[in-house]
Amino acid sequence: MYKIGIITVSDKGSLGERIDESGPAIREMVKELGDVVKYQVLPDDLDVLKEAMVNMSDKEKVDLILTTGGTGLSPRDNTPEATLAVIDREVPGLPEAMRQESLKKTNRAMLSRAVAGVRNRTLIINLPGSVKGVQECLEVILPALPHGLDILTGRGGECGS
Repeated sequence: MYKIGIITVSDKGSLGERIDESGPAIREMVKELGDVVKYQVLPDDLDVLKEAMVNMSDKEKVDLILTTGGTGLSPRDNTPEATLAVIDREVPGLPEAMRQESLKKTNRAMLSRAVAGVRNRTLIINLPGSVKGVQECLEVILPALPHGLDILTGRGGECGS
């Protein structure tokens, strides 16, 4: 089982003006993958997001951080920039797969700026801000995550089989 952190990125949600439904949807979908040990609803603020991701990775030692929201074209959408600022290496296949599958359902998927990458031994993945988007994207990548997390965390070592 892995330690998982969830960050919902929403100005209104962080002020209590909107109920977060995407974060709980993520929690439900990843329960077989591990335990959600940290869950935060934060504003679309670059420095706040970077600090939260660094804390979850470096201090909380989570294996996986899943963000929801802040991946669009609004001037306040800072999640990809925050992620890129804190990761050591990108993992482009995950957002590519999410966009590819989402494009089958909506042409708006091509507007997603979601990224994924590794900070130390933590995988960070940006997901859309809607419950539907979260569910559709997680369905695509969830089957690959156990192997990737095994390799990243040193729990597994065989990639060739």
